[in-house]
Amino acid sequence: MTASAIYRGMNRAQLDAAYNNSAAVADSAEWLKRWAERSAQLRAMPGARLDLPYGAAPRASFDYLPAGGPAGPLFVFIHGGYWQRNSKETFAFVADGPHAHGIDVAVVGYTLAPEARLTDIVREIERALMVLASNAGELGFDADRIHVGGWSAGGHLTAVASAWSMVRGALAISGIHDLAPMALCYINDKLQLDRDEIETLSPLRTLRAGMAPLHLAVGGDELNELQRQSIVLKERADETGLPVTLGVVPGCHHYSIMDELAKPDGVLTAELLRLVAGAGAT
Repeated sequence: MTASAIYRGMNRAQLDAAYNNSAAVADSAEWLKRWAERSAQLRAMPGARLDLPYGAAPRASFDYLPAGGPAGPLFVFIHGGYWQRNSKETFAFVADGPHAHGIDVAVVGYTLAPEARLTDIVREIERALMVLASNAGELGFDADRIHVGGWSAGGHLTAVASAWSMVRGALAISGIHDLAPMALCYINDKLQLDRDEIETLSPLRTLRAGMAPLHLAVGGDELNELQRQSIVLKERADETGLPVTLGVVPGCHHYSIMDELAKPDGVLTAELLRLVAGAGAT
């Protein structure tokens, strides 16, 4: 007997596969291993300030990685892992690209599901940004030039954060912007989304006037559903005139796209510089 469709013509097994980035990229574990090795080097750099708390929970801390110049922009990076895996320690490597252009980087940790609901995770990210902004002088960056970026689940959190007043620009990489399919597939085993979270925490349903400029990036070789998530959000933003742009990076899958942020001349580094320049001109 054929399993019945539950989302866009897909049954549960098909929907699981449609969002399983690890299975879609055969060497995904090797990518994470290399990221961790590169990040250990960045975290050992002179001037790095590690595990600075913004809350009481064990993972509620950030690593501050200064570029080493005068007070300038800050890029706050939020890691991915479907809100239930990975840690900030693996993602310091993204600082190489921004650092080459004088941009300080903070990599934020957060409590993972099922220990935290998605509502709690969003509140933690907001708290982290508030703590960073209030300590700009001591850390050495310009509090009026905070930009946020993130990958995968971090791309979702980035899009949510684009509506917050302290954020001047946002770079969402391979993000999840509609939580409805998350509630129907394996990701929800730990996430346990409720109807209110789907409605209030899906950027597709909540983007409003007044948000910071948001750039959506997705790899041309990513899963179709990952690409569709960003495309649909861009279409919705266009309908209401919101400052959202979209770039599909040819030849990149869910993991290799991150090299385009870690490289000083990467495509995503260039998008970050565009956002920073635009904010500086306002």
